[in-house]
Amino acid sequence: MYQLKINNLSEQEFLSHFWQKKPLLIKQGFADFQDPLDANELAGLAMEESIESRIITNHKNDWQTHQGPFEDFEQLTDDHSTLLVQAVDHWHSDAAQLLEPFRFIPNWRIDDLMISYSTPNGGVGPHLDQYDVFIIQGEGKRHWRVGLPDPTLKQFAQNKKLLQVEAFEAVIDCILEPGDILYIPPGCPHEGYAVENALNYSVGFRAPNQQDLLSSFADHIIDTESGQKRYTDHNITLRKSKGELTNLEVDKVKTLMAALLENDDLFKQWLGSTLSQPKHEMDLAPVEPPFTSEQISDDLSDEETVFERLGGTRAIYQQLDTEVLLSVNGENYAMPLTDLAAVKLLTDNTEFESSALNLTNPSLVFTQTFTTLVNEGIWFNIDQE
Repeated sequence: MYQLKINNLSEQEFLSHFWQKKPLLIKQGFADFQDPLDANELAGLAMEESIESRIITNHKNDWQTHQGPFEDFEQLTDDHSTLLVQAVDHWHSDAAQLLEPFRFIPNWRIDDLMISYSTPNGGVGPHLDQYDVFIIQGEGKRHWRVGLPDPTLKQFAQNKKLLQVEAFEAVIDCILEPGDILYIPPGCPHEGYAVENALNYSVGFRAPNQQDLLSSFADHIIDTESGQKRYTDHNITLRKSKGELTNLEVDKVKTLMAALLENDDLFKQWLGSTLSQPKHEMDLAPVEPPFTSEQISDDLSDEETVFERLGGTRAIYQQLDTEVLLSVNGENYAMPLTDLAAVKLLTDNTEFESSALNLTNPSLVFTQTFTTLVNEGIWFNIDQE
C-alpha cells in the first residue's frame, strides 16, 4: 500500500550512513501520500478507555497536558493544541500498514505507530527521545527543527507530564508536506509546530535500557523459579578483620549471578518473551468456541485461504541448536527445526496464503501452535471476519 523511497539511498545505505548516526530529511518518501484516517477517526480512538491518548496545549507559552480518554475535545482548540494517540497500529488496520515499509528494521525493534493531530502552532515543544523515529507528514504542513546530540543540553519539566529541552542549534530546518518523512536518531533534540491543521504519523522503535532488561530478567527468574543455587564458601579461612568483604568473595558473588546470564536456554527463553511483549493493549477477541487443530488444518488445505495477523502483534523467532523458538506477544512456543521456514513465513509477513505455508510442509506441532494463536485472536482467516 505504501512504497518507501529514501531519497536516492538503498535501505542498506540508509542503515550504514544514517541509522542511529544522524537525522535525515526524506522528501516525498511516500509519493502521493493518502492519510489512512482523518482527525475525526483519531478523535474517536482517543475516546476509548483502552487506548492511551493526551492533548497538549501551549497558549501564551503555558504548557498544559490533558490525559485521555476524552469525552469531548474542548481542550483541542483552534490553535496551539495537539492530540496524540499511541499504538494506533493496534486498533486501525489501515494505519497499521504504515509500519510495513519500515520492516527492513527487525521486528523486535519496531515499537508502535503514534498519530498526532495539531491545530496551527500546535506541538509538544523542543524535546529529546531516546529511540529512533520516522515522522511522516500527512494532511497539512509542519515546521520542524532538528539538532545533533549535545550532552550539555539541559532538560526541564514544563509540567509533571512534559519534558522539554533548552534552545538548540538546528542542522535541519524545514517544512514537511504530505508524504515527506523526517528520520530522527536517539538523543537528537527536535521540535515541530503545525503551520496549518496537520496529521503526523510517528513510527517509533524500541530500545530497552539496562534497567528495563535486568528488571525483566529478574522477574523471569522468579516466575520460572530459577536461580535457586546459593552462595557457598567451603574453603573459607580465618582473616584478621571480621568486617572485610574480600575481592575473592566479591568475585564469587559476581560469578554466581553471571551463571544465570550464561544459562543459554534460560536467557533465550526470557529474551524471546520480553522482546515480543507489547507495551500497549491490543484489540484481542479470542475465538468462541475455539477451533480444533483439524479445523485449522482444513483451512490450511484450502490454498486460497488467507490468514492475517492482528495489528500490534509482535512475532520473532530464534534458531536454537535443536529447535526453533517462536515468541509471540510475550509467549514462547518451541517447534522442530524442520518448521524454520514455516516460522519465518509467520513472523516475516502480516498476512500469508495457505499455499505458501503448505510449501514449507509444517509439522503437527506447528499446526497445533498456529491453532492456539488463531484461537487467541492473534491470527485470523480473513474470510471468516
